[in-house]
Amino acid sequence: MGYEPIPPEDEELTKRTIGAAIEVHRALGPGFLERVYEEALCYELTEALVPFERQKSVFVPYKKILIRGHRIDLLVGNRIIVELKCVDDFSPIHQAQLISYLKAAGLRLGLLLNFKVVLLKDGIKRIVL
Repeated sequence: MGYEPIPPEDEELTKRTIGAAIEVHRALGPGFLERVYEEALCYELTEALVPFERQKSVFVPYKKILIRGHRIDLLVGNRIIVELKCVDDFSPIHQAQLISYLKAAGLRLGLLLNFKVVLLKDGIKRIVL
């Protein structure tokens, strides 16, 4: 299986999502709980007319069953998983979690956004399967 580039529309959604997150971080700065940033990011995405679902329930495939009850922070455009964090630094488990979420949802592109940083650019991790 060869490398398949990310579709331009997904790249555009990613760019717009990061732009909205930067606006939130610029206005609020670091120091709040994740739910504050989630609420503000949802506001910015709505204002920017970016389609998303908040606290999206997903089924996790396990052998012959689907396990319900898992939620992802944001699903942008039905194609990009966005996980919000407020941590001192990303740890390997954060990336591993997002990869697991992408696999379970059958998606390729995800963003980890850590708002507990001085500059948001230092708190963005893009994951592509």
